[in-house]
Amino acid sequence: MNGMLSPSLMCADMLNLQSEITALDNLGVEYIHLDFMDGKFVPNITLDATLIKSVKSVLKNMKRDIHIMAYEPEKYFDRMDIGDGDIVSVHYESSDNIHDVLKLIKQRGASPFLAISPDTDADVLNDFRDEIDGVLVMTVYPGFAGQPIVEGSFDKISKVRNIIDSFDRNILLEVDGHVSWDLCRKMRSCGADIFVAGSSSVYSKGIDLDQAVKKMKELIK
Repeated sequence: MNGMLSPSLMCADMLNLQSEITALDNLGVEYIHLDFMDGKFVPNITLDATLIKSVKSVLKNMKRDIHIMAYEPEKYFDRMDIGDGDIVSVHYESSDNIHDVLKLIKQRGASPFLAISPDTDADVLNDFRDEIDGVLVMTVYPGFAGQPIVEGSFDKISKVRNIIDSFDRNILLEVDGHVSWDLCRKMRSCGADIFVAGSSSVYSKGIDLDQAVKKMKELIK
């Protein structure tokens, strides 16, 4: 299976979001990465839940890849119209009832992904063997684009790959954070399947979007 691309909408041209989404869709991109932050779980606020819902109406082939960086993430599911075809990543650290949150995502027809921050040990995944369809490994601290990769991230990606492979199910591994031209190929070799591309690759300066997507797809084959 080739690697899959999930460009981050928070890095796009905010004045031309619909045209950028349509362009990505026409380029055969698999997912559009939608970051939601509550300003409390992380000290930032990005895309509004209503905007994330509205993205659904303009997609043809791309799927929504929703990353919720918020406490009590389930409070936003209705406002985002979470359902069939969506990936929904919620943070291990975001709720005392994270098992119930993952179950609710599944009940809505979406794919539950567990997101783990750099300081969270990958071994926590062993408690979610039968509950997740994927893992989102943060290779930077959540909240802001443009950060350098956290030391030890490649070892962590490899460890996560080994853990989820032991579950004997088809569980996807997504990476988010400084997924650059220089680093994405190594992330792929460590076992990543889905690549959240932002300011260090697809939305980097000096390259057209279509050429950037083509280049990224070649690197993550």
